[in-house]
Amino acid sequence: MNNRLEKLDFEITPVTFKRVLVAIDEDDSASSILAFNYAVALAKLQQIPLGIVSILETSDMNIFDSMTPDVIKKKRHSLEESIERYVDKARDFGVEHVEAIVSAGRPGSEIVEHIIPEFKPDILICGSKTNKPSGSKKLFIGSQASYMAQNAQCSVSVIR
Repeated sequence: MNNRLEKLDFEITPVTFKRVLVAIDEDDSASSILAFNYAVALAKLQQIPLGIVSILETSDMNIFDSMTPDVIKKKRHSLEESIERYVDKARDFGVEHVEAIVSAGRPGSEIVEHIIPEFKPDILICGSKTNKPSGSKKLFIGSQASYMAQNAQCSVSVIR
């Protein structure tokens, strides 16, 4: 038998997950909404818990804001309210077990190093803007999505 055909001699088994985590980027609502829709549909279909995570990017703040506890507290509170709206939408859609997770730092590393080990998803779903580098015809995945896809301990699906 041809070696290529031997490699195709396997059984297809259904893929099931136990937990799904979706990353929401408040700076990129368009791709985050697409990723959220995908994650919610998967969680409902497979009747599994859904984690919704968003990271307060303190590195995006100017030096004065990043050193002012009241500013950070206000931004975090705003992010928590936003994520609660996502939680409500997931529950309204029929997902029974939904958890909101808000943290601070660099999104990719915070999710990979802290959120994933704690939440223990089988799959992380995230959105990504397509960035076209100047002078190049190649399209690249966003830096945070790329970091998570390369470093996460679980499967990662990047939704556009």
